[in-house]
Amino acid sequence: MYAIVNIAGQQFKVAKDQYLFVHRLQGDEGASIEFDNVLLAEDGGKFTVGTPSIEGAKVSATILSHLKGDKVIVFKKKRRKGYKKKNGHRQQFTKIQITGISL
Repeated sequence: MYAIVNIAGQQFKVAKDQYLFVHRLQGDEGASIEFDNVLLAEDGGKFTVGTPSIEGAKVSATILSHLKGDKVIVFKKKRRKGYKKKNGHRQQFTKIQITGISL
């Protein structure tokens, strides 16, 4: 059984007991959360497609930790002008574990 769910503006294919890194979510570590924007679900070869989402379907998950991604260096330069700008960015992520899918 798997589902395609919209989490924080991104679509993920999730299954039970799967670990995921998503954009930072509100909530404490160890808290359980539910996502009700399920776009597609598959259960034993039977597919359910939502228009745009499936009514009554939910994906439950547990927040394991909040962390930062790898550093991305942003470097801008214009040749022969003496313009250089170096900047870094680290994306905030939340690690979750999918605990169940209910249709």
